[in-house]
Amino acid sequence: MERGRDRARGPAGGYLWRPAVHLAQLHLFQFRNHREADLTLGPQVNCFTGPNGVGKTNLLDAVHYLSLCKSYFEPTDQHNVLRGEEAFLVKGRMVTGEGADDLSCSVRKGHRKVFSRNRKEYDRLADHVGRYPVVMITPYDGQLVVEGGEVRRRFLDGLISQFDRAYLDALMRYNRAMAHRNLLLKQVGRSGPPDRSLFEPWDEQLVQHGEAVHAVRKAFLAELVPLLVEHYMGISSGPERVGLAYRSELEGRSMRELLAAAWPRDLAAEHTTVGVHRDDLLFTLEEQPLKRFGSQGQQKTFLIALKLAQFDLTARRTSTTPILLLDDIFDKIDPQRMRHLLALLGGGRFGQVLITDTDPRRLHQVLDGLGLEVRFFHLSHDKPIAHEALQPTIAG
Repeated sequence: MERGRDRARGPAGGYLWRPAVHLAQLHLFQFRNHREADLTLGPQVNCFTGPNGVGKTNLLDAVHYLSLCKSYFEPTDQHNVLRGEEAFLVKGRMVTGEGADDLSCSVRKGHRKVFSRNRKEYDRLADHVGRYPVVMITPYDGQLVVEGGEVRRRFLDGLISQFDRAYLDALMRYNRAMAHRNLLLKQVGRSGPPDRSLFEPWDEQLVQHGEAVHAVRKAFLAELVPLLVEHYMGISSGPERVGLAYRSELEGRSMRELLAAAWPRDLAAEHTTVGVHRDDLLFTLEEQPLKRFGSQGQQKTFLIALKLAQFDLTARRTSTTPILLLDDIFDKIDPQRMRHLLALLGGGRFGQVLITDTDPRRLHQVLDGLGLEVRFFHLSHDKPIAHEALQPTIAG
């Protein structure tokens, strides 16, 4: 395979050459449970093995930081600092078809996060999002099924933001306007009859940016759902029908109409009770809610299919093959689902892949014979993570 490129399936079932981004170097300092670590990664498959609790997942999360300026698991940056310390640093060298970029993310308690590319600090973190797309598949994705709508909105927003900066900007402006409007609602609720004109500037922003967010979400899901269905059928090889429905109050009504109708309720609640911040996704199996009627196996299959659909659509929209992060999934899926993933791995669909597992022998068995360069990094409790302790083993 040509270095720095990957293959993407074309409309006729063939493959098209597409640039693949990969992380060549990763350095951690006081990040999560890692005091310090330096890794040299290969452009194809990299496996991190070792018992639970040694920090395998944290290595993947560091890659997520370099791509999206935030953790996949812990939204509060300060909580990712090594216990007892005041700061962490994550650095990496990302290789693209245009060359190599040096990235740095530093967090110090009590200070703002600093993110730089080639030693130039970003004024806005949003300007970095989408340069180096990643997709993560992890057992924690089960929260998308069982938790509330906020989790699913965060997933959807994070996905779209990787390749649509206008969407991210509209979402941020919407959230800022809503925060100002909510503060004003609290203030007038304590000071007597409100002056409706005070809310007009914020209402106008909610209308403009809320309707923009809704339109992008709706169009995006129209592309995502067929890919989800295709992957689910490929994994399950069964007759089950799955679906994903977008639930929004803006379906059939304008944001302006919603705000006008909700005005008395907003005053009583002292916050904005309608809008795209209440949107949700409904996962279905045979037109019934997956959460209630899907088995554990069906839910896992749905989530893997959803993330593979995310991978395909991200690659299509960015014209770049994302980095794929697989966290402890080979211990959680049955042989049938594993065969589907391995067929995709061996078929040249992915670029750089980072995998965690507790069992190196299992990974050798499933990856040997795929014709890929596979590097193994072994972690343990009794040795600090250092470069010499993480020399790769190349699998044939």
